[in-house]
Amino acid sequence: MPTSVTTDVSNYGSQGYGELGHKMKALTWQGKNSVKIVETARPKIIDEGDIILKVTGSTICGSDLHLFHEAIPDLQKGDILGHEFCGIVASVGPAVKKVKVGDRAVASFQIACGECYYCKKKLSSMCERTNSSKPPAKLYGRRTAGMFGYSHFTGGFAGGQAEFVRVPYGDVNLLQLPDDVPDEKGLYLSDVLGTSWNAVVDTGVEKGDTVAIWGAGPVGQMAAEFSFFNGADRVILIDGGDGKWRLGFVKKILPKLETVEYTNLPAGESVTSTLKKMCDGRGPDVAIECASGEYTKGWSHYFERMLGMEADTSELINEMITSVRAFGRCGVTGVYAGYCNHFNIGSLMETGIRLTGNGQSPVQKYWKDLLKCIQQEKIHPLHMVTHRFKLEDMETVYDLFNKRHQGMQKVFVQTQFSAPPAPGAPTLTVL
Repeated sequence: MPTSVTTDVSNYGSQGYGELGHKMKALTWQGKNSVKIVETARPKIIDEGDIILKVTGSTICGSDLHLFHEAIPDLQKGDILGHEFCGIVASVGPAVKKVKVGDRAVASFQIACGECYYCKKKLSSMCERTNSSKPPAKLYGRRTAGMFGYSHFTGGFAGGQAEFVRVPYGDVNLLQLPDDVPDEKGLYLSDVLGTSWNAVVDTGVEKGDTVAIWGAGPVGQMAAEFSFFNGADRVILIDGGDGKWRLGFVKKILPKLETVEYTNLPAGESVTSTLKKMCDGRGPDVAIECASGEYTKGWSHYFERMLGMEADTSELINEMITSVRAFGRCGVTGVYAGYCNHFNIGSLMETGIRLTGNGQSPVQKYWKDLLKCIQQEKIHPLHMVTHRFKLEDMETVYDLFNKRHQGMQKVFVQTQFSAPPAPGAPTLTVL
């Protein structure tokens, strides 16, 4: 297997790495709040461990909106987006041994080499060989893994919201899907299932715990389901504003769920005071942040972010720290890219709070076990999937997803190569 990987191929045609005589459709970033479907060159084998995947399913992740808003640095016009995708192996490089042409497979959203210190420890999100970008290493004090379709800050790799995608180190970064797991279930092993499960186990949810979760999107929804799965007695889900409808959506699936709509609290009450009252005055045992540092609630953070005085807001993390019981556990799964202001470090230290950065989840650590859980119907990815769209409609879908369109939780995006909808999956929505 090669020990290096070719990066900076976020647009196969413009970088000279594509098959110029063979075109495909792909979704590209065109500037802040602007994406466009284009015809561009298909990818080709570059390194000997590469696989070319014919995409049969992709989706939009809440973290894609950070790209859409240009909250993640080092985006370039024409970058192909998308870090969650599955498909059929179309061709393989000479070093590929485990995966063969015709296999159905899902890709991990991060790109791992399989050989470095962190990969050997199954911490693939910290791969030392797949992200040559210097700014994140300087900012974070260490390298992070490359990621598909997530800017040159994470290596400059083309993403999977396209008809074809190049998968470096294909034997490492693809999980073969069995016949009894359709694309509409297997696709989400790419990110959201592994990320949600990691949030729960990494933050230390235990039997009998009360867990509060900030953000009722797909990751928050699955983290709630996984918290119950891991033995939590109570789960409280927090959201509001344009996303408040999600609270009712998730509660229909998880009847034991309790909810807090932060935009509809009584006068003088806060999320922290509300959670204290719900939990015998002490607060929940565990808090998990599944929203992100992009979304501000107060004017000070709004203007500081707008003026470039901070990258992320500390508001939700501060709410978690002050809401949990003393010596409680807090986990950060929502995307935070850089610095924040007004962090309540005093509360963290003085009350013994354990704050865990859950990181970009090392999904490869979990995906085989989660695949078995899908097969055994212990977990249900389709609980969060509400819509099916064509790749060609993605410009409109991004706009709807950005507005938290009523009833749109997680989507499945088909291409010309996709199979018909599986039983129980949403049928095609025509825009």
